[in-house]
Amino acid sequence: MLAAMTEVLLLLLLLVVIVVGVMLYMRSRQNRAPVEARPGKPVDPLADHQGVTDIRTVRAGDMIDYGDQLYFVRGSLRLTEGGYSWSEHFLDDARGSRVWVSVEEDPDLEVVLWRETEEVTEPGGKTMEVGGVTYRKEEDGTAQYTSEGTTTVAERGRVEYVDYEGPDGKSLSFERFDGGKWEAGLGESVALPAMRVYPAGSDRT
Repeated sequence: MLAAMTEVLLLLLLLVVIVVGVMLYMRSRQNRAPVEARPGKPVDPLADHQGVTDIRTVRAGDMIDYGDQLYFVRGSLRLTEGGYSWSEHFLDDARGSRVWVSVEEDPDLEVVLWRETEEVTEPGGKTMEVGGVTYRKEEDGTAQYTSEGTTTVAERGRVEYVDYEGPDGKSLSFERFDGGKWEAGLGESVALPAMRVYPAGSDRT
């Protein structure tokens, strides 16, 4: 009888030792510092952002994807002349390349990408030749403007302009803000599906 009781006590003691050992093991695993997760693949911030093709919605802070290049919209000019209005947007990429995009409806929507040029300094006669391309004068005038964001001009004022048209969607334009010096730009017509706008805010689609 005594031997049987001793055997039972030994079994109970063995079970207690096993249970305590398991508890200590589990606690030690919980106290271990978690292993750092391997960093995942870089995430494209625009992957879930479809963007829009309506260039008329552009404003400072947006991004524009065109010609395998992503531009930041630094500022905008809103121009009016009589009952006619149009916009010009100042773009900048990460490398410091600066361009302008003009948007007007005359009556169809026309979008032109402009790059500054120093090959000419002021408008000439009815025709001008730049870089081997002949441009013909299309129109001139004076408009009122208001500035938004970064544009390098005053908050509001007046701008004189002279526009020339060339072949294959090419353009030549001169602008003079508030009586300053003439600024020249060479433009290329943009096919709307080729330009995508990524609005900065979530309130526009």
